[in-house]
Amino acid sequence: MSARVIALAISPTHTMSKPTRDRIRLLEGLGVEGDAHMGTTVKHRSRVAANPSAPNLRQVHLIHAELFDELRGKGFDIAPGQMGENITTSGIDLLALPRGTRLHLGDAAIEITGLRNPCTQLDGIQPGLMEALLERTPDGLIRKAGVMAIVIKTGDVANGDPIQAELPTAPHERLKPV
Repeated sequence: MSARVIALAISPTHTMSKPTRDRIRLLEGLGVEGDAHMGTTVKHRSRVAANPSAPNLRQVHLIHAELFDELRGKGFDIAPGQMGENITTSGIDLLALPRGTRLHLGDAAIEITGLRNPCTQLDGIQPGLMEALLERTPDGLIRKAGVMAIVIKTGDVANGDPIQAELPTAPHERLKPV
């Protein structure tokens, strides 16, 4: 199965869920045009409070659609955009990609910066959702709430666009929360 974009979402305000659309525009160094998290410095409220001049490593949020299937098996009914992601993918294991992986989608390109750390706001969608996105293993905690990225090439992305992954030079660094 080839990797594809299956849903796109933006919100001009700081809301957990984002309405879906057929197309979005990614702006180099800024993020998703029209999204509340667009900018060169942090836009997530908790991070702005901690250090408003920190670089925005969370310009684009991606979640793999396979996660929705897993959550459905646990009794959750989650739709694309509902957990705040901008891009929902299929056919690519986002969580297994190393830091610095470049994804080419549509006319744009992004670079994976790290994992999204699930927050308690997810329980507002459905109680227990945050805990369902955390898996405890002997190797540590696995965060399944998607990955974050920065935009490295401006361009349009549409539903159905293929995704091509370009791994960074080895050695590869595992993803950590950003």
